[in-house]
Amino acid sequence: MILLDGKKVSEDIKNEIKAEVDAMKAKGEKVPHLAALIVGNDGASLTYVGSKVKACERVGFDSTLVKMPSTTSETELLKKIKELNENDDIDGFIVQLPLPDQIDTQKVLMAVDPSKDVDGFHPENFGKMALDMSTFIPATPFGILELLERYNVETKGKQTVVIGRSHIVGRPMSILMGRKGFPGNSTVTLTHSHTKNINQITSQADIIITALGVPNYLKAEMIKDDAVIIDVGITRVPDETTEKGYKITGDVDFENVSKKASYITPVPGGVGPMTIAMLLKNTLLARERRRSSI
Repeated sequence: MILLDGKKVSEDIKNEIKAEVDAMKAKGEKVPHLAALIVGNDGASLTYVGSKVKACERVGFDSTLVKMPSTTSETELLKKIKELNENDDIDGFIVQLPLPDQIDTQKVLMAVDPSKDVDGFHPENFGKMALDMSTFIPATPFGILELLERYNVETKGKQTVVIGRSHIVGRPMSILMGRKGFPGNSTVTLTHSHTKNINQITSQADIIITALGVPNYLKAEMIKDDAVIIDVGITRVPDETTEKGYKITGDVDFENVSKKASYITPVPGGVGPMTIAMLLKNTLLARERRRSSI
């Protein structure tokens, strides 16, 4: 069994990006600038945004963190997004989800300029991705593709099962694994809460990508020998034996599944670090595109 080490690969990617940014600086060019917009005080969101800001520092990007109170109205948020869209110094920005209940998330994501949408959530970018056009791929699916590519995991002609159909991971992943090229060219089954006989489907899969958010959902008896397992799930499970009082658990019963798998991502340290690395990669791409369009 080979561990798909997202922590290591994400560090490699950051080093590659830093080298490109250093070269930009040496030529006197503007470095990429990523902004993050957060509404409210959700603990997990604040931690996640903080790690994005640190990652920007690490590779030499400029970064801006815009914090707005949880009482922010939809109108106020849309006004702030318009400002970020029109700010020529900012190459890409993200709106941290989830947003408070008074705000229509879809409306907000639609308001982001597609050329600055480094999360890849805007329908224009999602549509381009579905049509194999050059675009921003959502960071988590992009990270999974990069892991498969760097570990040279064969995908052509393989049976891939995706568990979960979210717009952020499951659905884009199902499209990307079926596209022409590498990683891709696999036959994809997208499963969800209404799928019948899911054990039967997963037991025939060569590659399983699970993004369900149900701790230890995928058991060893649900997979065949030598399957490739990508675990996107991340849940805080209460655990009194730890200092924090919880542990981070994925969708996969790692202890038992890892004994049968050929490749597997750990949680934490698998897909998570890759998401931030690919967000940086998308921001670098946004900077390059903006430079070539001027």
